[in-house]
Order: sequence, then C-alpha cells, then structure tokens
Amino acid sequence: MAVKVLVVDDSGFFRRRVTEILAGDPQIQVVGTANNGREAIDQTLALHPDVITMDYEMPVMDGIEAVRQIMQRCPTPVIMFSSLTYEGARVSLDALDAGAADYLPKNFEDISRNPDKVRQMLCERVTALARTNRRSLGLHSSAASSTSSAPGSTSRPASGLSSTATARPTAAPAPAAPVKNSPAPRKRSYKLVAIGTSTGGPVALQKVLTQLPASFPAPLLLIQHMPAAFTKAFAERLDKLCRISVKEAEDGDVLRPGRALLAPGGKQMMVDSRGVVRILPGDERLNYKPCVDVTFGSAAKAFQDKVLAVVLTGMGADGREGARMLKQAGSSVWAQDEASCVIYGMPMAVAKANLADGIYNLDEIGRYLAELG
Repeated sequence: MAVKVLVVDDSGFFRRRVTEILAGDPQIQVVGTANNGREAIDQTLALHPDVITMDYEMPVMDGIEAVRQIMQRCPTPVIMFSSLTYEGARVSLDALDAGAADYLPKNFEDISRNPDKVRQMLCERVTALARTNRRSLGLHSSAASSTSSAPGSTSRPASGLSSTATARPTAAPAPAAPVKNSPAPRKRSYKLVAIGTSTGGPVALQKVLTQLPASFPAPLLLIQHMPAAFTKAFAERLDKLCRISVKEAEDGDVLRPGRALLAPGGKQMMVDSRGVVRILPGDERLNYKPCVDVTFGSAAKAFQDKVLAVVLTGMGADGREGARMLKQAGSSVWAQDEASCVIYGMPMAVAKANLADGIYNLDEIGRYLAELG
C-alpha cells in the first residue's frame, strides 16, 4: 500500500519539486497539495494522508498554526521545512512543540545540486514516519478493542507522535508483540550520562531533561542529529526550560554536575579522562555529524564502567556500536521503548543487539534519571 502524502507550500516551484521527488518513489503517492495552512487543514480532513510536508511561512495561516490544528483535529505525522538559519531553527523547534514529527532544511541549492541525496533523505523520512504512524494506529486500535469489553478500563495512545492522537481508518497490518519494558533500574552513581537521539529527539530530550533537578549529580552529554545552524538555538531553548543548565558544547568545556553539553551540529564531540570535552571537525566518512557512536566510544575509553548511556528515538542504528563499547567497559545502557518513540530505529538496534540494560518509555526515563539524584 502506497504512502499517501500531502505537500503544503505557498511556492509553486517548491510544491512541484517536492511532488516530483516523492512521485519518483513507487512506495509513495502524492494525493494532494495546498498553498497555505488553511488549505492544508481542509485537505488533511478530506484526504487523510499518511504524512504531510509543511512549509512555515505561508499566507492565510502559517505552518505552525496549521500543524497545531491538524494535531487537534486529525493527527498526522508532519515534516516541517525550514531554512538553515538561527531563525529557521527557532521555527522548527516551535513546529515540533506544536506536534510536528520531524523537520528538514529547506535548501533550494541542495535540491538542484544534489537531487539524489535530497530524494533519498525525503523519501526515507516519509516512509519511516508513515510506517510508525500505521503501527501506532494499529496498536491503539488493538488496545481499544481489547479493553472496551472490560468495565472501567482505559487505554492510551501508543504513539509518541502526538498525545492527542486518535485512531482513524487504516489498512495497517497487525502489530508485532511489543518488547516488554524493564523493571526499575537499581540506583547507581555515574560520572557521566550520555544521551543520543535523532528523529523525534528534540521533543524527547525536552521531556526527559525538564524532569531533572538543578542538583542532578552527574554531567550530561547530548548528541542530537541536527544541522549546525540549529544546535545553538536548541541548547538555548533547553536551558530556558530546564532546571539543569544546557549549552552548546565548545572545545575545552569541562564536565560538571547538573550541566548538559549539546554536541554542535556538523562536528564531533569527544571527552577525555580529565572530563574535558573536545570538539572535532565532522569526518566526511561518517554519516552523522554529530555521531552518537563517536561520543559514546570516547566516554567508554575515558570513564570505563561509570557511564550511563541512553538511546532515544531516531532513524538508523547510530549509538549501537558505541553502546557495545560501553557495555564491554562495564557501563549501563538504557533504550527508549517502541511505544513512545517517533521512530523506533536507534533504540531498536541497541535492544536487538542485547545491549540494553533497561528498556523504558520516555516518562520512565526522565523519572529514573531524576531519581539518580
């Protein structure tokens, strides 16, 4: 069954280019287009797409307000397009707060110069989000049917896409049996907490880190797949929302309890045994800049068995090999569970490799981390 996509942008050129890119994938069908936020809402209600691509700046209604209303009326995964600027980062983060599932830089030059790269990136994101959405709707429908006969029973959405999500008609296959979550972890002291994430990570990190007290006893390193222009704005936002302090990491920063350092986009973050952070140029041989494996690996070498690594929602398997190094050194690894992930890729890779000491939902991860203090 083809993934149905609605393309929303006030630029006719961009709508055509995105439509052409998506139409080139036999697994994707563009079922409609819209040139403003109001039309996007109407088309969503009429066409029930699996995924929506959304521009921010549009007449009549902007993309963020459109996302907010779509999440309330017909929850659907939205990929937000924004510019590679500080302001673009702010817009993307606002869109994620409104309920968007993911974002992509809106770079016209890349579309003309690197069409294959753009095509692969966009199509992969669309199909991954559609797959997750169909699975979560199937889980929600199954939960509703299994509990409806039990008096007084309640069910909750299984998806991490939107807390307001409700099931709508879908041809999703029956979901596989979910991995059972782990019991609460034993309390243990750590010299470092390292958290790696990708798609869905900004919202997940915000949810986890806002639960931590200012007196949190360990330093934190955060590795979020994110463009270079976005990480400073993201760190600033987290710092305003959290009781711990958060900043974009700089070369020479020293680890200290109650402070989180966010890896800068386009570069690699490592740490040495003295607790000094090193920021290195992004290696072109690596797919991810920053890369979770790189930071996890350096933490394993620097602190051996005194690290707690957490792998949150995201596409791909970044973090698995770093988690393997940490486990070999005696450190602990937690993975986010499938039900609360936007994309169950990175945590699944860790869980399938039997590297996770604990599998927890997002609320549990924040709570258990807070209890370390």
